[in-house]
Amino acid sequence: MSIDKNIELISRRLGLHKWQVENTIRLMDGGATIPFISRYRKEMTGSLDEVTISGIKEEYNRLRDLDARRESIIKSIGEQEKMTPELLTRIEAAMTMAELEDIYLPFRPKRRTRATIAKEKGLEPLAEIIFRQEETDPEKIAEGFVNEQVEDINAAIAGAKDIIAEWISENETARMRLRLLYEKEAIIYSKVIKGKEAEGNKFSDYFEWSEPLKKCPSHRLLAMRRGEEEGFLRLTMEPGEDHALDILRSVFIKATNQSSEIVGEAVADSWKRLLSASMETEFRNISKEKADEEAIRVFADNLRQLLLAPPLGEKNILAIDPGFRTGCKIVCLDRQGNLLHNETIYPHPPQNQTALSVKKILSLVNAYKIEAIAIGNGTASRETEDFIKYVKFEKDIQVFVVSEAGASVYSASKVARDEFPDYDVTVRGAVSIGRRLMDPLAELVKIDPKSIGVGQYQHDVDQQKLQASLDEVVMSCVNAVGVEVNTASSHLLTYVSGLGPQLAQNIIDYRSENGPFRSRSEFLKVKRLGTKAFEQCAGFLRIRNADNPLDSSAVHPESYHVVERMAKDIGCDISELIRNESKRKDIKLERYVTQSTGLPTLKDIMDEMEKPGRDPRSKIREFRFADIHEMQDLVTGMIVPGIVTNVTKFGAFVDIGIKQDGLVHISNLSKTFVKDPSEVVKLHQHVMVKILSVDIERKRIQLSMKDVDQKKSSVV
Repeated sequence: MSIDKNIELISRRLGLHKWQVENTIRLMDGGATIPFISRYRKEMTGSLDEVTISGIKEEYNRLRDLDARRESIIKSIGEQEKMTPELLTRIEAAMTMAELEDIYLPFRPKRRTRATIAKEKGLEPLAEIIFRQEETDPEKIAEGFVNEQVEDINAAIAGAKDIIAEWISENETARMRLRLLYEKEAIIYSKVIKGKEAEGNKFSDYFEWSEPLKKCPSHRLLAMRRGEEEGFLRLTMEPGEDHALDILRSVFIKATNQSSEIVGEAVADSWKRLLSASMETEFRNISKEKADEEAIRVFADNLRQLLLAPPLGEKNILAIDPGFRTGCKIVCLDRQGNLLHNETIYPHPPQNQTALSVKKILSLVNAYKIEAIAIGNGTASRETEDFIKYVKFEKDIQVFVVSEAGASVYSASKVARDEFPDYDVTVRGAVSIGRRLMDPLAELVKIDPKSIGVGQYQHDVDQQKLQASLDEVVMSCVNAVGVEVNTASSHLLTYVSGLGPQLAQNIIDYRSENGPFRSRSEFLKVKRLGTKAFEQCAGFLRIRNADNPLDSSAVHPESYHVVERMAKDIGCDISELIRNESKRKDIKLERYVTQSTGLPTLKDIMDEMEKPGRDPRSKIREFRFADIHEMQDLVTGMIVPGIVTNVTKFGAFVDIGIKQDGLVHISNLSKTFVKDPSEVVKLHQHVMVKILSVDIERKRIQLSMKDVDQKKSSVV
């Protein structure tokens, strides 16, 4: 199919103008990234956002894959010398992969089947006669097909039925109508495998389960599939057999005679032996794909919220990785996140060196001018937080509990070893906790997103699609915030539009050899960073205290001349234009519109000059848990503060200050109906929750946000 036809299809499907789709595809084919197109090519796309551009990309790739498969099928049928003008027209008109495969099915090279064996015996003409259902005495016709390979009339008719059954299973109309039946009426059944009840107890909810497939939520489908893969459950997906057979009979039974009876028997055989299995396999794949898409979307949404969590900013940090027997590992970091000092204190049992630990903390806070303390939320977190509250500081010190999710993965990674080759994993973990407080995005990009713990059955979904989606989210977040090029790690630079691992490392190497970058134009001196890469990355890389103040902003170098003209027109320099709001108010944007620079870009420039290099993330707030430390402290009806740690399709998990997170089921998120939990709660949101039930044996806590005043969740 031509590119023009695909553009027309995409524009119709997404409700966009053809020129928007065409320009977006042209930009992507030219190497432009989604963040770049969204931010710096608004005139070409009609100000499409990243979500829409990503949708165009997905649809374009789908149609491209469809066209590639179409060409392969045309070639295969052509080589068989079975192509006809009518068949070619149908192939070219197919709009889905399923439709295309249905057309190809009769021509697909196949292993030896009962039907092919019957054809080898010369029974295809008999099958054709019977299938037409015009012959009232098929047994008489079958006599003519008895030979050395076909022993009698019954064998001849049986072979003909095998051929007819295969024709039925390959019929486009039949498959289409059965597909509609499955979509509307298929039921998913889950049963425990006999003898696996005790071993597979964690899947006990699905030992005897059934529900309409179309209503089965992604998390439940993935849970049942996991139970099946681990050998505890057996799943089936099927509509009512009688309904399926009625549909097939309506398609293939054309008369009421002996031939029709034989066709009816072939219909039943085709359904039982061929079509039911084929349709179930297809809908297993379709339902899995839909569940994957939903789970990946949930993971991507959570990851975006996690990466864009509020940063504390450049502060001198004392970070603590808590522990009991092994002590609390302490590191002191400067405002750039550099490690200045590390040691271990033992304020908890069994050592109980409380007084000595207080003395060390006070000494470090004073020596390194500490402004904030970060405490990991793992083992001994609450006890360490209580200990820090006990310390009487000479000045106000902010205290934050920071998620340790994935810190151990980072600590043992090559990235961590390269950063801190002379320190062990405990020191690296504490450093990661401190840096997460300063800038979550810069630190978390070093960790495989699947290790951060905000997904939903992430190990059960298509790993290639998951990785592509998460990489896209990381790139989007990194470029939305912007990167300070003179302090960024190579890992962070990797996700900047237009760069990647090699150019990121080349930037680091150039910085090491030549000192800090002084201007964006200097990027072109970096090895292998050409004009195309410069175009893609320059607007997202910041240079603090650069000679040109625009180098620390999101204004792209290609637009510097516009700002220079504005400044010249009102009689000031660029620095004054940025500082002086009254000067900017004198600017009439319409005067600077050109063929390549329209009002969307000009408005972005003015917004950026108002707050150059502004961080789009919100401000961080301190949080205090209630005075509870273990499940035994919980009482039904108690209302306590908590932090949302994960959002799924069935609800949200909330940390209320004990080892086990509680679950707010989707039905308990709000007094009104909630279709999607992400519409009500976000990752790291501070909430007030009511304790509904506590199951200490199963380590389950049920929570509710209904009838709870959420205004009290504000942090002290």
